[in-house]
Amino acid sequence: MRNRATIKILIVDDEQVHRFMLRSMLGEWGWDCVEADDGATAVAAVEQGPFDAILMDVRMTTMDGLEALQKIKAINPAIPVVIMTAYSSVDSAVEAIKLGAHDYLTKPLDFDRLRQAVEVAMRHKQGGEGDQAVSVDPDSGESGMIGSSSRMQDLWEMILQVAPTDANVLITGESGTGKELVASSLHHHSGRSGRPFIRVNCAALSESLLESELFGHERGAFTGADRRREGRFVQADGGTLFLDEIGETSPAMQAKLLRVLQEKELQRVGGQETLRVDVRIIAATNRNLEQEVAAGRFREDLYYRINVVALHVPPLRERDGDVPLLAGFFLKRFARKNQKHTRGITPECMDLLVRYPWPGNVRELENAIERGVILMRGEYLDTAGLPLALQRWAGENESPEPAVEPATLKDAERALIARTLEETGGNRSEAARRLQITRKTLLNKIKSYGLG
Repeated sequence: MRNRATIKILIVDDEQVHRFMLRSMLGEWGWDCVEADDGATAVAAVEQGPFDAILMDVRMTTMDGLEALQKIKAINPAIPVVIMTAYSSVDSAVEAIKLGAHDYLTKPLDFDRLRQAVEVAMRHKQGGEGDQAVSVDPDSGESGMIGSSSRMQDLWEMILQVAPTDANVLITGESGTGKELVASSLHHHSGRSGRPFIRVNCAALSESLLESELFGHERGAFTGADRRREGRFVQADGGTLFLDEIGETSPAMQAKLLRVLQEKELQRVGGQETLRVDVRIIAATNRNLEQEVAAGRFREDLYYRINVVALHVPPLRERDGDVPLLAGFFLKRFARKNQKHTRGITPECMDLLVRYPWPGNVRELENAIERGVILMRGEYLDTAGLPLALQRWAGENESPEPAVEPATLKDAERALIARTLEETGGNRSEAARRLQITRKTLLNKIKSYGLG
C-alpha cells in the first residue's frame, strides 16, 4: 500500500471556498491535493501529469463536470473520478456513472462519506479490478457490485435513483447474487449514510429469538433474559434496517412487522413502554413473494408496505461479460490474502469459468477462485485447482467449437488480444503491458474488434 503523502488528488470545483474546504479536509487525512477551477483546467491538468483520483463538481461555468469526465476518461480511463452533485441533480449522477464515474456524492457533503468514497477509489485503482467495473460497497469488499454488463448497469442506475429517497425497497434475486451488497449500497448513497446500517437474517433465527432480536426484551421476559436489551429496530433508529430472507418469517411475525411499519412504534418483549422509531426498511428474498401472497403464506398488506420499490439482482449466468471481471477481482484479492504470486488465469480455465452456469452465482464463483488460488502451483490459475463439481461439469460439457486457425493478420491479432484479456482476467493495463502496446492503442483495438 502506498504512503498517503505520495497519493495526488485533483479537486475540481468553480467555487474557491468549496475547493479550500475540500483541500483542507483531504490534507488533514494525509492526501496531497491539486486544485482546478473548471472542467477545462482539470482536463489540461490530467494531460500534463498523473493523478490517483479526481473529486469533481458537476455544475461549473466554463466546462461542466460531465463533459470534463468524458475528456478525462479518453485521456486516462483508469483514473477513478468521484462526482459531486446536489440532491436535486441525481439524474446527473446517473449520467456520470454511465460515462465512467467511479462514485458520486451529494451536497452538502457528508465528510465520513467523502473519506470513504476517496478510500474506496484508491483501493479500486490500486487493485486494478477492471475499467468498467462498478465497485461501490466498502463494507462487503466491493465484489458483488462489479460488472460492465447491461443488467448490472441498469441495476446501478436504479440504485442511484432510489437511494436518496426514504422509500422502502424489496430486493429479489437468487441466493448468492449479492442482495446484501445492493442493500448496503442503497444505505451508503442515502441521506441516512451517517446513521446505522443494521442487518438481520430472518431465516437464521427461530420466531421467538427473531422477535427478541428485532424488538428487544425486558429483563425477566423469558428464561435467560438477565438484562434489558435493545432490539435491532431501536439500534437502527435514524438509519436503515436490512431484513434478509423476509420471506421465511411466520404469519405472526409478519403481523408484528406490519404494525411497526404502519405505526413506527414498538414494544420490547415483556415490556409496556412504547418506543418510537425512524427506520428505513430494505428487505430481501429469494422467494417469489407474489406467489407466496397468492398461496396465503405471506401477508398482502406487508408485501405492499415493503415493496414500494422493487430491485431485482440478476443471476450471474445473465450477466454477459461479468465473469472475467469478477474472476480477475477475486484472483487478485485471494492472491494477496494467501501471499501467492499470480500472473492471471489460463485461457482453458477462463473458458470454463465463462461457460459454467454458476447456480450458486457470485458467491460460488468467489469460493471457486479462492480454492483455485490456494491450490495453485504455478503463476496461472488453471482448471486443476477448481472445485471438482466444475471439473466434472467441464468433462460432461466440453466446448463443441473446434479450434479455428486465423484467416488473416487481423484475425490473428484479434485472437491474441482476446486470449491476453482472458489471461489477465480483463485487466487492460496488464494486457497492454504483455502485448507491448500502449493502453490507449489497446482500448482502440478492443473497440475496433468488438471485444468490449
